[in-house]
Amino acid sequence: MAIHIESEAERCLNCKIPLCRQFCPISTPIPRIIQLFREKKVMQAGKELFENNPMSVICATVCNHEAQCAGHCVLGKKSTPVQFYDIEKFISDSYLDRMRPEPVAKNGRYVAVVGSGPAGLTVAVLLAQRGCEVTVFERKHLIGGMLRYGIPDFRLPKTVLDRYQKLLNRLGIRVRTATTIGGALKLEDLLRDGYDAVFVGTGAWRPKTLGVRGECGANVQFGVSYLENAGNVDLGRTVAIIGMGNVAMDVARTAFRHGAERVMLFSRGKHANASSQEMSYAALDGAEFIYGKQIVAIRPEGPVFRDAILDETGAVVGYSEQEILIHADSVVIAISQRPKDKLLLSTDHLEGTAKGLLVVDENHMTTVKGVFSAGDVVTGPLTVVHAVRSAKETAEAMLRYMNVKDIVNPSGNPETAD
Repeated sequence: MAIHIESEAERCLNCKIPLCRQFCPISTPIPRIIQLFREKKVMQAGKELFENNPMSVICATVCNHEAQCAGHCVLGKKSTPVQFYDIEKFISDSYLDRMRPEPVAKNGRYVAVVGSGPAGLTVAVLLAQRGCEVTVFERKHLIGGMLRYGIPDFRLPKTVLDRYQKLLNRLGIRVRTATTIGGALKLEDLLRDGYDAVFVGTGAWRPKTLGVRGECGANVQFGVSYLENAGNVDLGRTVAIIGMGNVAMDVARTAFRHGAERVMLFSRGKHANASSQEMSYAALDGAEFIYGKQIVAIRPEGPVFRDAILDETGAVVGYSEQEILIHADSVVIAISQRPKDKLLLSTDHLEGTAKGLLVVDENHMTTVKGVFSAGDVVTGPLTVVHAVRSAKETAEAMLRYMNVKDIVNPSGNPETAD
């Protein structure tokens, strides 16, 4: 591993206009990090990576690198792009356990973070580093949100999230698990109890439905729900997955690891929404991709389709009359998710869109004063790095709202104060 990443670092051309950074959603300073790595300044590189992206070690593992840094490396035009994500993973992994946050003067501001997915963890870390007293509320028993419960362990080891729990402890962030905001406790209760600002990062957990006959059958699962509980669900030998996004790829690969012998993924059109990398891994595991199929019903024997009629551009223009039954022991519906509506139903004046997404202004504040939001609950399902980027912007907006400003103490180190 060491030889590999050192040779990758040496291949970097240190471009004057680094496209790798331009196409990174969070603008990771890739050439600088590689230069620090070349100079054996691993901890300094780790510090700068973490300051730019507190989820750096996770993004290095799960990002769609082909569409971002690696996909825009100049070397990739004629040869193999620099695999910066391997360098980033090594640096960030080394730094995570060894970082020792310096004590920060408390600024007297109290913040509640609802949800401990990538957006919530990012906001919690950034605000704690600026002197806020932060409490994270998580409805499940362990932190991580979709990182823990929606990404299979073979893609993102859960031990990484356990290490983040230790980091939260070192930063003085308190975590209250098994607590749903929008149930016994509501958003207004948090504001009543003295929190100066609230961040909502509850993600998108409600599966989208097909609206077809048979969706309530015992042989049917929803993708994100299956991933959360895969060890306790027997899909049988043959599995049909409706959808070809990244969640569908995770379901397919997980199904194989739990005993499935044949896994088929179906798309209505002729294209998949998943990244080519995730599709390649699924194909290596044995997944079959079947295009041009519109599901019309689900029977105990399996899903029923009609063939889609496509024009020369690949757009669906109609469907055949004939219905085709595909035999399968189980059917998994993986056609995306939307936020749950607990908060919208339980909070006066909190507005959402027709899709259940929270409405926010240019400062990421919801329609309830002092309540901010970012991530999938605002945008719908996107990537981890997109959630982190919006969470960084939101953390800064929350600091402005609470009138927290940077000052410099006599030693020259930044502190925070009113």
